[in-house]
Amino acid sequence: MVQYRELVIALILLLSTTVPEVHSRSLSDRGRRDWMVYPDALASYIYEAVNTVSPRAAQFLLDVSQTTVVSGARNLLIRETTKITILVEQMVEKIRSIWNGKLGY
Repeated sequence: MVQYRELVIALILLLSTTVPEVHSRSLSDRGRRDWMVYPDALASYIYEAVNTVSPRAAQFLLDVSQTTVVSGARNLLIRETTKITILVEQMVEKIRSIWNGKLGY
């Protein structure tokens, strides 16, 4: 049973999500910069599948996903991926301006 709990905790940390946030927004409602769309959706599907089999295990998943450790890790990932996305968008704009300015396209 201990290995099962460790596996579940590792899965939740890997997905870095909280289940209530997944249900609050659909995939199409999210912004372009939100890289957490896919882990959130996957966590939602896993939660729903586990809930149909064992509501008690689903409640355990929900409790683990709402801990401060998981929320902190998820917030860190969101913050860092947002920074990376902004930098990539700035780089693309610079490349476009060089392309249009120097090459005249």
